[in-house]
Amino acid sequence: MAQRLNRWLRHVPVWLVWILAAIPLALLVWDTFQGNLGVEPVRDIEHRLGRTALYFLIATLSVTPLLRLTRINLVRFRQALGLICFSYAVLHLAAWVVFDMALLWAQMLKDVVKRPYLIFGMLAFLMLLSLAVTSNRFSIRRMRAGWKRLHRLIYPAAILASLHWIWALKLWERKPALILAAILLLLGLRFFWFLRLGARFRSVRPDPKPVTPQHAE
Repeated sequence: MAQRLNRWLRHVPVWLVWILAAIPLALLVWDTFQGNLGVEPVRDIEHRLGRTALYFLIATLSVTPLLRLTRINLVRFRQALGLICFSYAVLHLAAWVVFDMALLWAQMLKDVVKRPYLIFGMLAFLMLLSLAVTSNRFSIRRMRAGWKRLHRLIYPAAILASLHWIWALKLWERKPALILAAILLLLGLRFFWFLRLGARFRSVRPDPKPVTPQHAE
């Protein structure tokens, strides 16, 4: 079944992922103009954009575990998923800067320093920014092994982003707690596979030849 699905996925264009990813944004715009948001529309806009960014971040993190556990190959869509995640993160930050803070930069800086959850969010955004900027073939060729090390920042970025959400709510709700649990599970799987790979490497490494002592004549 996985092989059949993979054959079908090869014919799915990457631009279709972008179109489908625009649906949450289109629904948010529709709800905004129709007045379907809550009593705090700015807060709802920010939260919906931030949640969507987190959903696509988890989708990006799930590509490798899905391949290893089910043989379903979504690797060709991983870059698009990561860039979509960053796009929603940019919109989330822009909504806060424009609608909530009204471009008052000094006040923004004070709020970031005063509220730890904003620090978490800014750190996560900077990590995602570094990943988005280097998500191209030129960076892969130029950075070589350093590119993989840099893109491991997606894991601390995901943890910081989920903590940013939980702390902003100021209470433990079910949905953000499940998001954090999913991220920790994906991180745990990666750590388990890393340990397993290390153990396999040590098992196949040839033992050093024993040194025979030279006896004096």
